[in-house]
Amino acid sequence: MKKAFLFLFLLTIVSCQKKETSDQRNPVKDQHSFSEPSKAIVKHLDLDIKVDFEKQAISGKASWQIDNLSKGTEIIFDENSLSITKVTLGDVEKETQFKLGDPIEFHGRPLFITIAPNTTKVNIYYTTSKDAVALQWLNPQQTADKKKSFLFSQGESIWTRTWIPCQDTPGIRFTYTATVQVPKDLMAVMSAVNPQQKNATGFYTFKQDKPIPSYLMAIAVGDIGFKAIDKRTGVYAEPSLLDKAAWEFAELGKMVDAAEKLYGPYRWGRYDVLVLPPSFPYGGMENPNLTFLTPGVIAGDRSLTSLLAHELGHSWSGNLVTNATWDDIWLNEGFTTYVEHRIGEVIFGQKEARMQDVLSRQSLYDNIAEYGPNHPDTRLKVNMTGRNPDDGLTDIPYEKGYAFLQTIEKAVGRKNFDVFLTQYFSSHAFQSITTEDFLKYFNEKLIKGDKALADRIQVEKWVYQSDLPDNIIIPVSEEFTAIDSIQKNWRKTGIEGLNQKIKSTSEKQHFIDHLPRNISVKEMAAIDAEFDFTKGGNFVIKRQWFVLAIQHNYTIAYPAIEQFMIVTSRTGSLQTLYKEMIKTPEGKIRANAIFEKAKPGYHLTTVQDLQKILK
Repeated sequence: MKKAFLFLFLLTIVSCQKKETSDQRNPVKDQHSFSEPSKAIVKHLDLDIKVDFEKQAISGKASWQIDNLSKGTEIIFDENSLSITKVTLGDVEKETQFKLGDPIEFHGRPLFITIAPNTTKVNIYYTTSKDAVALQWLNPQQTADKKKSFLFSQGESIWTRTWIPCQDTPGIRFTYTATVQVPKDLMAVMSAVNPQQKNATGFYTFKQDKPIPSYLMAIAVGDIGFKAIDKRTGVYAEPSLLDKAAWEFAELGKMVDAAEKLYGPYRWGRYDVLVLPPSFPYGGMENPNLTFLTPGVIAGDRSLTSLLAHELGHSWSGNLVTNATWDDIWLNEGFTTYVEHRIGEVIFGQKEARMQDVLSRQSLYDNIAEYGPNHPDTRLKVNMTGRNPDDGLTDIPYEKGYAFLQTIEKAVGRKNFDVFLTQYFSSHAFQSITTEDFLKYFNEKLIKGDKALADRIQVEKWVYQSDLPDNIIIPVSEEFTAIDSIQKNWRKTGIEGLNQKIKSTSEKQHFIDHLPRNISVKEMAAIDAEFDFTKGGNFVIKRQWFVLAIQHNYTIAYPAIEQFMIVTSRTGSLQTLYKEMIKTPEGKIRANAIFEKAKPGYHLTTVQDLQKILK
């Protein structure tokens, strides 16, 4: 024990003393970026922009410090729907030639800029368009307070190029500063060190001195307030949500402490969260220093704050050590899901952790079944050639990645695996790596030529083959076993009193998921009266219950389902409901009607994904 702790202590000291720079000596060529980083690569961005709500546009200058590795006469950037007005070189701003290549679906166009062999700075003047996928412009009625306009960005996976000309790949990292002009009654925040109150000028400055990939560039502008939780954590939100959010996330500081004890120091300074309006398309986005969150997390009982553990976990897996291409997304999401569960076990206890494991595994099985076991997208290392990399953000990299890491933990022991992960995060800090880079490190540091250990883990099957290996761990929860017993008998004993036995969000999820397939509308009404699933319940419970309601024509819930689908923009949850609804002709008509009402409030990526389903 003493030796293990001494090793971790010394490792922490060494990691803190390292200069936090990105190792880009051998950048990987990313098929989803036009850039050629082996020839000329960006190192630092100075961004100077104005946010114009009337025109719904961002305009200004992106000044890039570059390293012209080949001493050539050209550097290539990614852009998508931008209006490039001028390009200059150096501090003297000598105008230079530029041209745009042919557009490619999802990817936009390459921006070719003429440089000199000794060029170290490129200044790009530009304006965004209303087609910028990354930017969501909200009118006051689309916000929580319904008083002032709001803007937020969502760069993952390849959408930062729609609001900043950049080398838009997770394989390239850079630091940045920004000066942002916004209306004087609004405040700007970014994925950087942030202000904690509005100023009178409307000008805000930011600094991110840790190298990040482009998809973690983020901005939000609105009527935002701040409330501290502890010395290094806090909450940003619209005024009407601020106190609620601060209460909901009261354990945020404890989560950061728990993560540090597990995997080494938090390297980003502050960790704050921003609660966005409902049109945010995800549960959360792990932008450095400032996680963006859906307001659906605010359940009023802290029952959904495990989502915070996931986004916080990205501060180690994803933001600190990043997938070099979108084929390697499991390195972000699988590792983060593992870290999320480990943080959750510390904060919420082992019983909740076991329930979460069962739910996680069920989600994986459901996703495998939806694809089919032989589908190539059920591999961890996927092939996104010629595709929108957003299509790779299914449950597979999250849940199969998590199951794989659990398998390793079981094979080598939790203590050994924790030491390995801590060393892995430290030795690859502020780097972007491929699956093959990880496996090389894994074999050198953990397997060490032990064939018997390698055979127990079955790495090749987990990473490169479809479906699930036979050594997958099957989690068990005593709490769920008790609910399974209730499921067998409630038709005889009645529903009354079950809400005192089935209380937590996880327990209710399991109960809903395992109700009999032949359940009647009358029985659903009795369950609804007991648990108030249709009108009450948090976001997750509503989503689960509404799937069942659609399947069994529980028309009592239809108005609530429609309202839920209009005010929610979490893409994954909406996909689930729309897919269920269109299975019948009547449901398809209803789904299209709801979509037309809801579309103005959805994020553009959500609209695009749902249009594919409704076709």
